[in-house]
Amino acid sequence: MVDTFRAMVIDTIDGKPAGVFREVALSELPDNDVLVEIAYSTLNYKDGLAITGKGRIARRTPLIAGIDISGTVVESRSAEWKPGDKVILNGWGMSETEPGAYGRYQRVKAEWLIPLPEAFSMQQAMAIGTAGYTSALCVDALEKWGRIKPGEGEVLVTGAAGGVGSVAIALLAARGYSVTASTGRPETHSYLESLGATNFIDRAELQQKGGPLQKERWTGGIDSVGSTTLANALAQTVRGGAIAACGLAGGADLPATVLPHILRSVALIGVDSVMAPKEQRLSAWSRLARDLDKSKLDTITTVEPMSKLPELAQAIVDGKIRGRVVIDVTA
Repeated sequence: MVDTFRAMVIDTIDGKPAGVFREVALSELPDNDVLVEIAYSTLNYKDGLAITGKGRIARRTPLIAGIDISGTVVESRSAEWKPGDKVILNGWGMSETEPGAYGRYQRVKAEWLIPLPEAFSMQQAMAIGTAGYTSALCVDALEKWGRIKPGEGEVLVTGAAGGVGSVAIALLAARGYSVTASTGRPETHSYLESLGATNFIDRAELQQKGGPLQKERWTGGIDSVGSTTLANALAQTVRGGAIAACGLAGGADLPATVLPHILRSVALIGVDSVMAPKEQRLSAWSRLARDLDKSKLDTITTVEPMSKLPELAQAIVDGKIRGRVVIDVTA
């Protein structure tokens, strides 16, 4: 085991946060119970914001970036984990308040880890990553709401060609739902159809200001965009339906009214993947292991070296990334 390793660190440069590569010593890692040797991480929209400085994700600097880990336990002071265990970690404040995944090693709290599901390799688990795991949390939330059923009506997925949207479509289609994909990139239609989308709506239609109550269309939906897109999705949801909201790629505001909620009993279900309790995480990963077609996962995945993080981060913030990007932290 090396004494130092290269990592992508968010630091304050000229008064602004930005990602830079630096050598980090093992002795600089936090004094947590479990040392993990990281094999792969992922690139999420939040990672892009952190590295480019387009969003103040890191609450303190310097801080190692990266919110997803798949790897092997090297050392453990916890009875729950032993050296050689294959583990994954999503969120828990990594890259925000806790040092993250873009390096060869990290010391983490034992309760943050869950076992690598037998259905997936380490690379496949990171092809899913926080985006896919969040998608599974959203599908779980919609089905627990109890008003959405396969084969009945349309389910909307916004930001469809992104990481959350891609996995959400695949999971919903596997369950038998009719999925309408919202995207502004017509060139992605064949890709989204291969995942299970049956209809399309141009994202521009959902970005225009609409009335507080509109024609009922969606029995449910998964939204990673926020702002006017989410407001219109709620206004178009059928009586008793629900939208699971998990992102803000289009903005953190919500220019909506209470009318869909009090006149149509429409539910807005907030989904937080960062601090989700362990039972929700295990449920989401069980769904992924059961319902996600690995061949579809392969079609939405590319593997890139950590050395390309600066340009990849800019690309995901600019909306130019399709599907999932796995980061090989050894390269």
